[in-house]
Amino acid sequence: MDLSFPLIITIAIIVIFVLIFFHYVPFFLWINALSANVRISLIQLFLMRLRRVPPHTIVYAMIEAHKAGLKNVTRDNLEAHYLAGGHVEQVVHALVSASKANIDLPFQMATAIDLAGRDVLEAVRMSVNPKVIDTPPVSAVAIDGIQLIAKARVTVRANIRQLVGGAGEETILARVGEGIVSSIGSAASHKSVLENPDSISKLVLRKGLDAGTAFEILSIDIADIDIGKNIGAVLQMDQAQADKNIAQARAEERRAMAIAQEQEMKAKAQEARAKVIEAEAEVPIAMAEAFRNGNLGIMDYYRMENIKSDTDMRDSIAKPQGGGNKENSK
Repeated sequence: MDLSFPLIITIAIIVIFVLIFFHYVPFFLWINALSANVRISLIQLFLMRLRRVPPHTIVYAMIEAHKAGLKNVTRDNLEAHYLAGGHVEQVVHALVSASKANIDLPFQMATAIDLAGRDVLEAVRMSVNPKVIDTPPVSAVAIDGIQLIAKARVTVRANIRQLVGGAGEETILARVGEGIVSSIGSAASHKSVLENPDSISKLVLRKGLDAGTAFEILSIDIADIDIGKNIGAVLQMDQAQADKNIAQARAEERRAMAIAQEQEMKAKAQEARAKVIEAEAEVPIAMAEAFRNGNLGIMDYYRMENIKSDTDMRDSIAKPQGGGNKENSK
């Protein structure tokens, strides 16, 4: 018992040491690298552990690059790209795919594209196999006032040189939509657009819409065109309704002014009648005053009353009243 206990302790210490050794010094990974003819030392693998760089990622990327014949992919470059926050596997896969497709893609450009947040492997695949982008429905109005709703399919290919700093798919869709609106809007009739939809794609394609973007437009095809509303007729109806409302408002204004003038004339007439009544009320006072002062005699008063009665009779005869005519006929 006394001899077996130290032996167990010794074996445990040896096992722990071996585990720590193989954890920090990936010996079998070093064997895999040597079998693939990739020169890397155990010290470098150990230092990767200390720098918190996964040795498996770097070694397998170096093996893939070596088997593909890439000469400019080194351990230092791969470690630097990993420490910068890049995706080492994606970059190496993209470099291998570009090399097989005869696409000029330097290592520095591939790492720059990856660090810019773009999928460099997808970009290489899109350079080999172009991508088709379907635009949303674009509404435009021809000169004759008919609305057309068009859908287009844009075939693009990734432009490796413009991936860093170049605009994305949203810009391509916006520019294509703008070109479709401009092309339909300049057409004299919607019928000409329906007869020759390729005229839209040719006009849009000549505008160079891929300038400053990360893509190269290969073709623009009009997939569908539908007829929408008669915008010209709707605008004319709205204009006619607006003119009608303006005319009604002006007529109402004139009617209000006429009513105001009528009310003003009635007020003036009432004022004149009030003045007449006031003047008639002053006549007896003046006559009494004339009697007291001796300026008016009784015969003068009767003579004036006779003249007034004669005047009233003449006025009643001159007025064309139906009742008076009937009495006269009787």
